[in-house]
Amino acid sequence: MMHPLDVIKTRFQIQRGADDPSRYTSIFDAFKKMFRNEGPLSFYKGILPPILAETPKRAVKFFTFEQYKKMFLFGATSPTPVTFTLAGLCAGLTEGIVINPFEVVKVKLQADRQRLSTQPSSFAVARSILHTNGIGLQGLNKGLTATLGRHGVFNMVYFSFYFNMKDFVPEVQDQTLDVFRCFAIGLVAGILASTINIPFDVAKSRIQGPQPVPGEVKYKKCFATIKTVYVEEGFVALYKGLLPKVLRLGPGGAVMLLVYEHMYQFLQKKFGL
Repeated sequence: MMHPLDVIKTRFQIQRGADDPSRYTSIFDAFKKMFRNEGPLSFYKGILPPILAETPKRAVKFFTFEQYKKMFLFGATSPTPVTFTLAGLCAGLTEGIVINPFEVVKVKLQADRQRLSTQPSSFAVARSILHTNGIGLQGLNKGLTATLGRHGVFNMVYFSFYFNMKDFVPEVQDQTLDVFRCFAIGLVAGILASTINIPFDVAKSRIQGPQPVPGEVKYKKCFATIKTVYVEEGFVALYKGLLPKVLRLGPGGAVMLLVYEHMYQFLQKKFGL
């Protein structure tokens, strides 16, 4: 269910105002129209880039978070709230650099309204972008600033809220109930981080997705795109795609933190890491 929500999030973010003839009015409307017009496999457009990127992306996120935590101790014996905030921010920025080329290919595929059977493959799209515009900011690294903003802000809020709230909310003696405590905190962390960073996500989708006028680049720079969306479509437009994003990253983010913590504790005990 997670990838279909990502496709729908992208579709919502690249659509413009009420005059957009291809706009969706709700998640259910998007599911219905995509199923009818593009077939059931349309919900899995652009799935290969995330599959290829998922393992290195998560590895970079959590490995660099631990390294940045040590860097931002500032002489303290244990992490402080500032430590978690800065470590999360820097881990997110590092993750953004790794993931951006995959995002460029994914968004291009997700925005395409052809049936999946007639759509070019992920590798064909990547080769085409590389051949036409190279690896720079007009090619496979298009929208890099927006991606850095999206991942930097998300991870800053995500890690900071989770670890600081875990210290604030008392542990439960029952181990099973304590897992639910951590899951609830992780769920709120994922929802909060998704809500705060989504203007960067909208800007990223506009920059990496199809431009409204063929041959004319309207969305080029991150903050200029945010300003354009705000001026032309209003403040609410900066939160397009929020619901599918929250449905995906709220519970997903909670599970990810629980797995990370348990694996980290296991590796510490087993190998003294």
